[in-house]
Amino acid sequence: MATVIEEDTDSGISFISLVDKPAIKKDFLAFSEKQNYAIQSEEKRIITGAAMIADLPIYRKDDERGEYYIVFSAETIWSLAKKFSREQRYSAVNTNHTDEVESLNMIESYFVNRERGINPPKGFEEVPDGSWFVSYLVDNDEVWAKVKAGEFKGFSIEGFFGVENQSLRAAKDLLAEIENFRTSLN
Repeated sequence: MATVIEEDTDSGISFISLVDKPAIKKDFLAFSEKQNYAIQSEEKRIITGAAMIADLPIYRKDDERGEYYIVFSAETIWSLAKKFSREQRYSAVNTNHTDEVESLNMIESYFVNRERGINPPKGFEEVPDGSWFVSYLVDNDEVWAKVKAGEFKGFSIEGFFGVENQSLRAAKDLLAEIENFRTSLN
């Protein structure tokens, strides 16, 4: 298991990508007349979904680490989204982590916080507090056609993230405890 290190100042979200298979296993909602879960007009062209779900283990595999799961805590999601906002990356959207697209604009961004009355949309009731939801206005005709055709089903974040292996973290903590104990004996 790996955890994103929120203190890593180099970490950050470069793009929010429209993808066919979201790693978070949650499709977005595309609001239009043709779908039965939202009654809005076709002209609105709004897609809403989870950009990041707090504490959700996401399977990854790469040459450096092999197979592992990465987890974003609510605090880390808040830090990354805050940096994304400060950098004014509201229109930084690509498709399937490759082609940057224009005419998609973030019109809503919020964090589930039931204590404050900020609940997830229908279909996402089980997500924990701290999960990040976004809505985009899709003024790009080609992208909108692909959303309606089901070619894009959800969001995926793209960026650079400092990652720490939890086993390595536990070993470091144990070594620190041993050193503190040894120091207290002197």
